[in-house]
Amino acid sequence: MSELTDRICELIDGSSEGERRLVLNYLRQRVPVHPLEQQWSTTAEAILTAIARSSDLTLRGIRGILAEATFAQAVLPELESDGWKAVAIVGDQPYDFLLERSDARVRIQVKLQRREAGVPKEYAARSRASLNCASETVYVVEVQKTRSGEKKGQKTRPYRFGDFDILAVNLQPSTGDWSRFIYTVGNWLLPRRQQRELIEIFQPVPNCPDEYWTDNLSRCIEWFLAGTEKRLYA
Repeated sequence: MSELTDRICELIDGSSEGERRLVLNYLRQRVPVHPLEQQWSTTAEAILTAIARSSDLTLRGIRGILAEATFAQAVLPELESDGWKAVAIVGDQPYDFLLERSDARVRIQVKLQRREAGVPKEYAARSRASLNCASETVYVVEVQKTRSGEKKGQKTRPYRFGDFDILAVNLQPSTGDWSRFIYTVGNWLLPRRQQRELIEIFQPVPNCPDEYWTDNLSRCIEWFLAGTEKRLYA
């Protein structure tokens, strides 16, 4: 920082809370935090206040969008250094990101680890009994679309095997860290008992990497491209 900015910081540090708020309001009028403020003719604080008043369903949707944005900002740049390129998605697709490198393509669906009553949801004990899982704690990720509907007589909310290649799960609910993700191959997920072509809604997510889940996306891409056939904790 320059001598001037050092002096400004010293003055702010020595000011009262009320004085700091006045300075903040002064700066907010001159330095917009985000272009959306100008587009919507409002402030970031007003937007956050509106979000805070929203229903639980709306908050879940916003948290899911935040997980996707974090993936784009924190994870994708690392893959670009390995030659992968994010490709624009055309139309309404059952995946959030499309990556290409040479003749390889990877479709990634991003989900946020499930919460209930403000805490991370653990996998049901009865369902856990059928899994061969060494992790002491197993959480849940909900793998279905937000909106329900029908197309040609079939429900469109469920995901089908083949809709995406890799599932990326944001672990913020259990870790408090939005940059923490864990990954698995889409075809390794558990199927629904009555409709094996559909992906089960609640999938088990361990609290640490194992032979089915990894915190390294490049490794998960290698698993997918290798075509190894597995089923979570079978």
